[in-house]
Amino acid sequence: MHDIKLIRDNPAGFDAALARRGLAPLGAALVEEDARWRAVSTALQEGLARRNEASKAIGQAMAKGDTATAETLKAEVAALKARLPELEAEERTLAEALQTRLAAIPNLPAADVPDGADETANVEEHRWGTPRTFDFTPQDHADFGPALGLDFEAAAAMSGARFAALRGGMARLHRAIAQFMLDRQTGANGYEEVNPPLLVRDDAVFGTGQLPKFAEDLFRTTTGHWLIPTAEVSLTNIVRDKFLGEADLPLRFTALTPCFRSEAGAAGRDTRGFIRQHQFEKVELVAIATPEQAAAEHAHMVASAQGILEALGLPYRRVLLCTGDMGFSAAKTFDLEVWLPSQGVYREISSISTCDDFQARRMNARYRPEGEKGTRFVHTLNGSGLAVGRTLVAVLENYQNADGSVTIPEALHPYTGGLTTLTPR
Repeated sequence: MHDIKLIRDNPAGFDAALARRGLAPLGAALVEEDARWRAVSTALQEGLARRNEASKAIGQAMAKGDTATAETLKAEVAALKARLPELEAEERTLAEALQTRLAAIPNLPAADVPDGADETANVEEHRWGTPRTFDFTPQDHADFGPALGLDFEAAAAMSGARFAALRGGMARLHRAIAQFMLDRQTGANGYEEVNPPLLVRDDAVFGTGQLPKFAEDLFRTTTGHWLIPTAEVSLTNIVRDKFLGEADLPLRFTALTPCFRSEAGAAGRDTRGFIRQHQFEKVELVAIATPEQAAAEHAHMVASAQGILEALGLPYRRVLLCTGDMGFSAAKTFDLEVWLPSQGVYREISSISTCDDFQARRMNARYRPEGEKGTRFVHTLNGSGLAVGRTLVAVLENYQNADGSVTIPEALHPYTGGLTTLTPR
């Protein structure tokens, strides 16, 4: 959510930032809407004050026996009582319309985010690891995975496309990856583990920016709840409507949860395999910080996600997203992309964003700086640490062997119960 006061003070600067996102100017129209709302709001407050003042004056006039003045004041109060409900309704309508307009506008990009229309303008900043040289042609996980327990047929029969059932050693490896990630994030990286709700209400999904614009990408129940598309929703909303002390910040949360996405905007993409599913698991990272702490928290979150890939020996690269490729709520985003041998490309496995106070305004999440009476909005950050299914795919493909087996990375051995290799069933 944007601060209308900042737009009012600098509509040209707001429009310049929108232009970097590829959006048309909105500053003047928003300022005009705001002016209409403020005019009606002022008239309403003045009317309420005058009604109260005139009502008191009636009693004073009656006490003095001045019936003529009393009758005149009564007529004025009656007129105000008739007019005030109209002003209240108009003020409410204008306020809701302005908030709806503001809620539909994406966050503004940080100054150091590169300009660009799409992913081709993203900037690679870092690479780690050397892709393995195979003495055979590496296969796609969708081709050799079924013999190892990646069951697409059974899942499709019961649920349709974009679902999978993991069986035997494949299920154990998936669980091992998830537990390894969670232990690293709660131990070495200092995130507090949370087991959050998977079903949330409208205001929670609005708070993190998925509503109203991305409703079609979500699943909704018949009770009106939404299945979370990511634990970012649940974790960030922990501080909804809270007033935090500066000494309490930063807060770092992590959760391993199922995530549910309709993939409405991904028709035809990654229809084979385990890359893009309607249901998947992810270890999410969320930080709540002061504006001064946010940059350091962003760097810490990136390092926390990179550390998982490095511990698993998975080659990856880090890219800074351009203005045209960032998410709705993000001010700055780094993507981590892992190497997939079968495709010969790096594919996204984590997206790590700082949102400034954009989400906090939608959630009314504030903190009180030390020594100050007033409050400020917190800054929020989120990222994957990591997507479990995509990490499983990366392990399968990078550690595959010519005989169809997969060597399990050593870092996962404490979690696999003695299993060191997946072999075809």
